[in-house]
Amino acid sequence: MERLLMKELLRWKDDAYRKPLILWGARQVGKTWLMKTFGKRYYSHTVYISFYNNKRIAAVFEQDYSVARIIEALEIELHVSIEAGSTLLIFDEVQHAPKVVEALKYFEEEGPEYHVIAAGSLLGVAIHEGVSFPVGKVDELWLHPLTFEEFLMARSEDRLAAFLYDWRNPEINSFRERYIELLRDYMIIGGMPEVVDRFSRDHDYLNAREVQLSILNQYEGDFGKHLTPSFLPRLRMVWNSIPLQLAKENKKFFFGQVKQGARMKDFEIALQWLRDAGLTHFVHKVEKPAMPLKSYLDFSAFKVFLIDVGLLGALSELDIDSVLLGNDIFVEFKGALTEQYVLQQLIATTSYTPYYYSGEKSTYETDFLIQKGRDILPIEVKAEENLKSKSARFYYEKFHPAYVIRTSMAGAVDQGWIRNIPLWAIQSI
Repeated sequence: MERLLMKELLRWKDDAYRKPLILWGARQVGKTWLMKTFGKRYYSHTVYISFYNNKRIAAVFEQDYSVARIIEALEIELHVSIEAGSTLLIFDEVQHAPKVVEALKYFEEEGPEYHVIAAGSLLGVAIHEGVSFPVGKVDELWLHPLTFEEFLMARSEDRLAAFLYDWRNPEINSFRERYIELLRDYMIIGGMPEVVDRFSRDHDYLNAREVQLSILNQYEGDFGKHLTPSFLPRLRMVWNSIPLQLAKENKKFFFGQVKQGARMKDFEIALQWLRDAGLTHFVHKVEKPAMPLKSYLDFSAFKVFLIDVGLLGALSELDIDSVLLGNDIFVEFKGALTEQYVLQQLIATTSYTPYYYSGEKSTYETDFLIQKGRDILPIEVKAEENLKSKSARFYYEKFHPAYVIRTSMAGAVDQGWIRNIPLWAIQSI
């Protein structure tokens, strides 16, 4: 299995202005594997330290932040030699050792010659609970579930993966049927590394679903470990409502669907916890599709997506055969899987921040809205081959964007005012 973020890590290693790196990512997305593999490939030595239930090593950081003393103490405690430049220091599960996070500032100031990567599956939660974050003193990268491109490579489809960055490439249409077949697999399997690895070996959808359910159980186990008993039911209600929220035609998050009569203030902390843990993505509405989009955020209106399309299917108890054998699932689930897929690819493979916009009285809605250079471009998501675009035409005539992006199971087509980019090549927008 190959992760494209490895290239970014290599760039970080060779950067003359390199700072200690924080690798963000939810539990089970492959952070530990990536860090260790990176160290094995590109360094003479790797020193890996997990701070989960490791008070002895955490105590090394309690005395002071002297980098020289910390390095010496780690060498003595771990019986290793830490050489600047040739040793990769990995600090994992740092949410359990707040002083380690704070020490990164001093590695940047006093020991920039040392190569340090820190990670923690619930680090975002810890930061909001009072852990001091070394703002401006660290580099940051996000690891997400495997993208469709990475999924193709895991399935030994490297040649097909190579075409994904140019939606105009004739091969994008030539191999359409194969792309659709593999995309349907991805809609079921998703991008969690353990699930992809299991499926790549045995091609058993039911076994893959068992692994997905195990991951979901681990997530819910985290809820119980890190939350008070009085708060836990609210978080679980929000978590379990997400498939229902996305199944609606209007996918805006409604608190009344979490609990009858509920208001935002009752559940906003639960939503923030899930976001901090990296388990959800928020797509905010903008009040006006104008530059810059961020200036027109409507903080009270947003959609909530899960971290992974495969986990969404598992949490929804979605029937696997309905995805494999026809398009009926996309009618029943109202495109939820497809929008989840598109959002996942946009976040992991592009630099765009997705938003959405809806007209007065919700007479029309863009599924997503991105800022590309000087253009504001709407993205219409179609789960099938249907190329009718009433909402897209309405938006185009009202706001006159450079063009509209429609992504669907149909082949690549450029009609001037609208470009149909196949779902499998959405990263090439």
